[in-house]
Amino acid sequence: MVNAIFIQNPQSIYDDQPGEAYHFPRQYLGTVQQTIGDWVIFYESRRGAFGYVSVQKVKDVVPDPKNEGHYYALLDRGSRWQFERVVRRADPNGIAYEKSLRKSDGSPMSGGASVSAVRKLSPSEFASILDAGLTELEGADVIPRVDLQSPMSGLAENHAPFLGLQPVEDRSKILTSRPARDASFQRLVKAAYKGRCAISGLQLRNGGGRPEVQAAHIRAVADDGPDVVQNGLALSGTLHWMFDRGLISVADDLSILISHNKVPGDVAARLITPGQKLLLPDNARDHSHPDYLKFHRENTFGQGETM
Repeated sequence: MVNAIFIQNPQSIYDDQPGEAYHFPRQYLGTVQQTIGDWVIFYESRRGAFGYVSVQKVKDVVPDPKNEGHYYALLDRGSRWQFERVVRRADPNGIAYEKSLRKSDGSPMSGGASVSAVRKLSPSEFASILDAGLTELEGADVIPRVDLQSPMSGLAENHAPFLGLQPVEDRSKILTSRPARDASFQRLVKAAYKGRCAISGLQLRNGGGRPEVQAAHIRAVADDGPDVVQNGLALSGTLHWMFDRGLISVADDLSILISHNKVPGDVAARLITPGQKLLLPDNARDHSHPDYLKFHRENTFGQGETM
């Protein structure tokens, strides 16, 4: 097994299904097959975020039944983890993270190997990009970090590189750590929504200035929901509880759906303004993905308990 870079842009000539499958031609087959069971990092060119954006595990590789000479890398949906920061090709010192992309002065090259859609990574290169991508967001709209050095996994006030103290071989353990992923997901979603509830529009803060909203998975973790902002909503505690239990959901037109046979009318009137639509982040890249909203409507909405 090996780690690798997969280039995947928002608009692609390939039949990519972000979070589900990576489409590629035969020339990369040998390398991609070596990644089965291991983690790969996704990179977007200038047509996208222009940097490394997420990490995910490869499950299998299968032929494309409709396009001879092309294949799909099937991805472990629930393993997808969005970086807290888009990582540029070079570190703060101007040195390219990938050694094969370095010019004589260490800066990243243009052309050549840099345009190869699939590139192997050494363990140290993989660790360095991961460390940079999961360096924790700071600011009023996020929460303190989870201190993974503490046996209690408590909250520490000092921000730090997420993985910097971990040996290279421990990356896989952290990548599957639910407390670590949950804390990162909370920061990502709260920052994207600027601490504002996506349904009520309220922007309440506690005495320390921290937002009172919580980050809710649209497609639940138990249903292989990924840790990406497109699968998240910033919600107040009560609305989060109602959303998770299927008492409310979101329609295709982003209007709020209410399970009226389970939610008393006076309660709905207090919590949700009639005609209210989902409030989205400023960045279109962070908007709720229609597929996740559809999954919630079809598998969670209306299934919950009464209030």
